[in-house]
Amino acid sequence: MSAEASVADSDGTPVVPSNGRGALLVLAAFFVFSATDAIVKIMARTMPAPQVTFFVTIAALLLLLAHALATGRLRRLIPRQPSLAFWRALLLALDTLLIHYAFAKLPLAEAYLIAFLTPILVAMLSFVFLGERLSRIGWAGVLIGFAGVVVALKPGVAPLNLGHLAAFGSAVLFALSLILLRRAKVAETDEALVASLLVVMTPVAFAVAAVSGEPAPLGLSDLGFSVAGGALMLGGHALLVRAFRVGEASVVAPFQYSQIIWGCFYGMFLFATPLELYTLLGAAIIILSGWLVLKWP
Repeated sequence: MSAEASVADSDGTPVVPSNGRGALLVLAAFFVFSATDAIVKIMARTMPAPQVTFFVTIAALLLLLAHALATGRLRRLIPRQPSLAFWRALLLALDTLLIHYAFAKLPLAEAYLIAFLTPILVAMLSFVFLGERLSRIGWAGVLIGFAGVVVALKPGVAPLNLGHLAAFGSAVLFALSLILLRRAKVAETDEALVASLLVVMTPVAFAVAAVSGEPAPLGLSDLGFSVAGGALMLGGHALLVRAFRVGEASVVAPFQYSQIIWGCFYGMFLFATPLELYTLLGAAIIILSGWLVLKWP
């Protein structure tokens, strides 16, 4: 790892560099994010997607505030570098808006395929901005992982439209947010990085929900799903922040590809989506790519 990785948290707690730990944390983060997506999909059956996003986001923010108050860690929610935290949060907010637009304009598989350019972009940007360099085998692992996504999703060929541009823009913004996360790791607490994201995301989600049409009533089950989705969103971002504190961005980012595997898992058990042979083959290729990136970073 680069020398920059051997640092301590802002409270002085040592951060032990480990690409292996970082990879496991990213796997866990996207397992949790996929569970959040499943809850959003369930809620979107009865209310507009932007409204769902708002309820889940504000639930995550309220849960974080409640936890900070209960544990006396409220001050840790305040970023030490407000401008950096704000720009990272804004990038993620815009990323969310763009990917939601892409989902509306493209087949889901095609939107995912373009969005999963993120690990490749992170590997490139990490070299430019962080001085992290992947080996040739590491690069091969990143590209093989992307090939595994292509196999697993088996995308069609929709005519080029603004949805493709939105999906690519989403991938670029998410990659830049991960680079900023890596840069912020010395000065900020995990809580501040997550809190700043939710503070920016909540009004953005509210604004989009407000202009997206007539709001649907919030039932008791929707409230329960919102709290569950908020808790999962909060946990996923906490895991992702920690992953990029302990691992090199260019090494741990490709494990985002695992979201395809988790998505298939939730689809099979919650939505009775059949598990097909090409999905299993793509998953095997993704696992191989992860092994290559970790073995020869």
